[in-house]
Amino acid sequence: MIIYTIKKLSSFIFVIFFCTYAYSLENKILIKIDNDIITLIDLEKEINYLTALNPNIKNLEKNRIRKLSMNSLVREKIKLNELLKYMEVVDIENEYLDLLVESMFLKLGLNSTEEFIDYLKRNNVEIQEVNEKLKIEIAWNQLIYSKFSKNLKIDKEQIKKNLLSKDNLFINSYLLSEILFNVINTNNFEEKFNLIQKDISEKGFKNAALIHSISETSSLGGNIGWIDENTLNIKIKEKISKLKINQYTAPIKVPSGFLIIKLSDIKKIKKNINLDKEIEKIVKVKTNQQLNQFANIYFNKIKKDIKIDEQ
Repeated sequence: MIIYTIKKLSSFIFVIFFCTYAYSLENKILIKIDNDIITLIDLEKEINYLTALNPNIKNLEKNRIRKLSMNSLVREKIKLNELLKYMEVVDIENEYLDLLVESMFLKLGLNSTEEFIDYLKRNNVEIQEVNEKLKIEIAWNQLIYSKFSKNLKIDKEQIKKNLLSKDNLFINSYLLSEILFNVINTNNFEEKFNLIQKDISEKGFKNAALIHSISETSSLGGNIGWIDENTLNIKIKEKISKLKINQYTAPIKVPSGFLIIKLSDIKKIKKNINLDKEIEKIVKVKTNQQLNQFANIYFNKIKKDIKIDEQ
């Protein structure tokens, strides 16, 4: 009886050991970010998440998908660690979160939160994962605003003058996408741009944005959406006005790196006859543009002080 019990106990211990060992192999550490880690399971979840949001990712090679998913995780971890310096827990009001979730599922052509939840489950993603990621992005944007709102440079009077100086009742609205990239050494600029052009040619602009862009729009294939011409700065507007549909600009130097913009479509829209509302609309767009630049600069600054080790 004692021998039988010992045998059963030994088998039980072996099962525990084997399962623990198997799990450790399955969930091995891939990257250490200061005192934080990214595991294989984290990576698999991120691949599922990014693929659910942008099915075009499936068209990339597996190693490309793995790399962009890893970059996305590293970026998120760095943001979260920075946020936790200023708050004990990252949390956002449900009403605001619900609005962003709605925006996400509408872009996917879905009609309700329930449809979105079912869609996510089919892609092995839980709605809680989406919510946690959105909370980090919202809190990050709030942090950037609190740090840099005083540095915003928006001339409302000039905007008003520009609007009043145009007699035409219609203006151009552009459907745009972007790739924002950086180079550590300016000597590598041509090499980097040639690589991006090669991927645009072979894989399409959306997939090139997924691979190379450091902008927040990268997970959406660089999609910016429809932008009215009067919200663009003069330099970018001049570049876009020379493009034909489906063409893209040469890299434009901006504070946060180099920007490539693709023109996907053009339409004429009637100018808003409410001057105050039109000014408010333009101020909002320009505010977001400047804050995005500050966000990229700030992120690159804090990233330099973080130790990132691949295992």
